[in-house]
Amino acid sequence: MAVVDVFVECNEAVQRGDLIARANRSDKEFHFQNWIALRLNSLALNYDAPSRNTYPDFRLVATTVGFEVKGLEFPGRITDFDCNSQIPAGHHNGRTIYYVFGRYPKSNENTYPVLDLVVCHGDFLNARHDYIHRNKSFRGFGSYGDILVRDRKMYVAPTPFGLLDGIDRQVTLILPDSEPVDSRVRLVGEVDRVETQKIVTKYTFDLITNDLTTTEEPNPTAGTTHGFKAYRHADAPQTEVKLKRRPVTPTTEGDDS
Repeated sequence: MAVVDVFVECNEAVQRGDLIARANRSDKEFHFQNWIALRLNSLALNYDAPSRNTYPDFRLVATTVGFEVKGLEFPGRITDFDCNSQIPAGHHNGRTIYYVFGRYPKSNENTYPVLDLVVCHGDFLNARHDYIHRNKSFRGFGSYGDILVRDRKMYVAPTPFGLLDGIDRQVTLILPDSEPVDSRVRLVGEVDRVETQKIVTKYTFDLITNDLTTTEEPNPTAGTTHGFKAYRHADAPQTEVKLKRRPVTPTTEGDDS
């Protein structure tokens, strides 16, 4: 029930008007993480301290649960997000992974409210668990043959705001339909995600033309339906949550730097 505990605490913090605080205007990464850390601290949930290169951001100590935190500035890019070197999924290294998406207003101030928030099981974003991310490199590029080329992958995945209707200005929990909850939350929607017919299994990059070519193969689990349920706090509005008619397909290019 750790995820329900965290969800309820986040909902109460939003209702209280607990503000996100950033150290300065250059703090573009850790301010919402710090807001989540306060929620975990209030629940006395021990966790490994997050750092820039850890995944997920918060790894609970007493249970195999982790939380990956994504703050989204509004207005701004809210329908997809960069996954730096780690594809989203509901399980990683023996842990169940939940994503926490929080939207906050674009502001020049150093404190601001949480506009809406979604806690979702990672399988809602991607249900594939067999893929293992690895960065590769090779040497031999350039006129003297001594330049190293690094293949450092970045993934761009849809956020719940790009996939769902009915979550704006709400605090919502998205779980697999088999995952238990308690009376602190109530059901506000049921959503199915269906696996695609083909999956990308290979890509090549032409260093002369800069063309990127992908190879697709039949998905061995094509058509599999993954069912999810949407919940809100028992006292929250009962706005229905449903899949968008045309869910957003991420098209944003990653940072080329």
